[in-house]
Amino acid sequence: MDFIVEVSARHVHLTQEHVEILFGKGHELTFDRPLSQPGQFLSKEKVTIKNGERKIERVSILGPVRKASQVEVSKTDSVALRAEGFIRESGDLAGTAPIEIEGPEGSVQLEEGLIIAKRHIHMTPEAAEEAGLKDKDIVSVAVNTEDRKTIFGDVVVRVSPSFALAMHIDTDEANGANVPRNGCQGHIVCVEF
Repeated sequence: MDFIVEVSARHVHLTQEHVEILFGKGHELTFDRPLSQPGQFLSKEKVTIKNGERKIERVSILGPVRKASQVEVSKTDSVALRAEGFIRESGDLAGTAPIEIEGPEGSVQLEEGLIIAKRHIHMTPEAAEEAGLKDKDIVSVAVNTEDRKTIFGDVVVRVSPSFALAMHIDTDEANGANVPRNGCQGHIVCVEF
């Protein structure tokens, strides 16, 4: 089974409450362009993420709003911020590092919520069944890129009828494997035990 391996750059997910704190009462995220996962989009709004005096500006926000706010960065970003980067699945925020999010109208201090996203494959139930996989299985994926053929281990399979088949890696992983900005093809080479 071949699928697209996409590069997921640093970004923020926000609750509606936090959108309004950062951008003003009643503000809603402004659609810029769709993402590969159904219903998800890049918004036009940008924020600054901060850890004390360290900051990264013009960080993208992905919509729609979520039940919990979180910040996803690469290991390089977490080092630049001098913040501990915990490798976690999206939404698994307990015990992760604090981070401040600053917008034009205010700021939000998350007590936890800074993560390095665990590399993962989004699959529909049909695709998972075809591959003989289930939600939370761990696999290895080969990418055949120019001069940097790579096998990524510890890739978690995430299954939902709301997903489209695609693997996500962060910018550090993509740079290390010479994955182009627009992604490349990948395929599962083994299931890990």
